[in-house]
Amino acid sequence: MKLAEAAEAFLACKKIAVAGVSSEDADQPANLIYRKLRETDHRVFATNPKTDTVEGDPCYPNLSALPEKPEAVVILTHADVTPKVVEECVALNIQYVWMHHGMGPGSVNSEAARICRDKGIHVIAGACPMMFCKPVDPVHRCFRWFGKVTGRHKNIAA
Repeated sequence: MKLAEAAEAFLACKKIAVAGVSSEDADQPANLIYRKLRETDHRVFATNPKTDTVEGDPCYPNLSALPEKPEAVVILTHADVTPKVVEECVALNIQYVWMHHGMGPGSVNSEAARICRDKGIHVIAGACPMMFCKPVDPVHRCFRWFGKVTGRHKNIAA
């Protein structure tokens, strides 16, 4: 599946959890994505085991603690934590997972991506939801273009 198609299917989900939000730095990618999804009329849930609130909203320690089951999860944790989040997605039968990868090291974990594919979970292992969540800002539009022309975003969606 092409990244644009996978992103469209992911963003069609109305209830999305964001794993890895920060209570200390509102400019972290997880918080920026959290706010963007909230602004685009998604029902968004924050998860981080180290805090109770983020962006003035309740924050939950993990996916299992959420008041509602999300349809999709954006993972913005350290890559070594990603398999644990994916295990929860499998247990909760969540069908869409996006492992964020932006300018830094990202959350992509090849073993976790393999587990998603093996379990029939639609997975995007790389890129950023803000490159597709409309309206797309100029910076993320450039990132999307650059990833396409360089081939960086080839074969990251299944």
